[in-house]
Amino acid sequence: MTGSDVTRDGVEEARPEREALTGAHTGRRRRRRGRGERSMVPEARFSSYYGKPILNKPVWKPLDIAGYLYLGGLAGASSLLAAGGQATGRPVLARTAKLGAASAISLSLAALVHDLGRPARFVNMLRVLKPTSPMSVGSWLLAGYAPLTVAAAAADVAGRYRMAGAAATAGAAVVGPAVATYTAVLISDTAVPTWHEGYREMPFVFAGSAASAAAGLGLVGAPAAQAGPARRMAVLGAALELGAFQLMKRRTGLAAEPYEQGRPRTLLRAAEALTAGGAALAALAGRRPGREGRRLPATAGAALLAGSAALRFAVFHAGVVSAEDPKYTVVPQRERLDARGR
Repeated sequence: MTGSDVTRDGVEEARPEREALTGAHTGRRRRRRGRGERSMVPEARFSSYYGKPILNKPVWKPLDIAGYLYLGGLAGASSLLAAGGQATGRPVLARTAKLGAASAISLSLAALVHDLGRPARFVNMLRVLKPTSPMSVGSWLLAGYAPLTVAAAAADVAGRYRMAGAAATAGAAVVGPAVATYTAVLISDTAVPTWHEGYREMPFVFAGSAASAAAGLGLVGAPAAQAGPARRMAVLGAALELGAFQLMKRRTGLAAEPYEQGRPRTLLRAAEALTAGGAALAALAGRRPGREGRRLPATAGAALLAGSAALRFAVFHAGVVSAEDPKYTVVPQRERLDARGR
């Protein structure tokens, strides 16, 4: 190699090994990234081997389990309303709530057993009590709560055994809040992203939804003169349900996305409209008890009952959607790992 073979751009007719120039003086300059540059790496797709989802989606029957969630909440809150009506001398309101609690918990148990397939499977869950298992604790709650509600309703209808009926009503009221909210803990304890990420607020959402439903039942079945506690419960329950749900969606982040898609979105919009409208009508019925007769409270009660049911079905279907899409499992895991690394 002679001096004439060397140019300012390198060595002519030479292989660019160790003698090749680098940096800004090479023949081929480095390309800087510009705003219009298109990435050659495809956007990540979250999937697992053989195209199967990372999580197995819930195999529960929607009508059975979503109905079980709804009816259990209605029963638990109705027991509180029944105790309040009995303590304040509102017999029709108390009877309506007692009958509602007994009927709702019976139907809830029937839906659960139907989903399990055989009644023996529910009985088997009572063989042990495992405090760390929401399913085990919930099974024992149902086993103790259901006979109390039936006894309270039977004593009230028969007009006999008043002391035993009062004791059963009080017992059901004590256990009722746990029955109304333990299903929130139950679904939040699963790996389903939308349910699991909302574990902080889900019990409050279910508590407000249960109170709204029980208040709706009271408004439908009790005369306006005795429906004062139901009207107040309707307003407080609706405020708790809607407020806690909005907070849950904001804190849940990406896992809340299924609530804004497809069937869950439709059900959620219906739940919000029915619950807010029912609470407003309930408050209005209290101010004008004589002008609208029974029409306004009954309409408010029906809206609250339907809104609570729509919310439970929206939560159920959103959880199924989040389990089917690997994105809702992988992305939050990566975010937590990045945050832990920082």
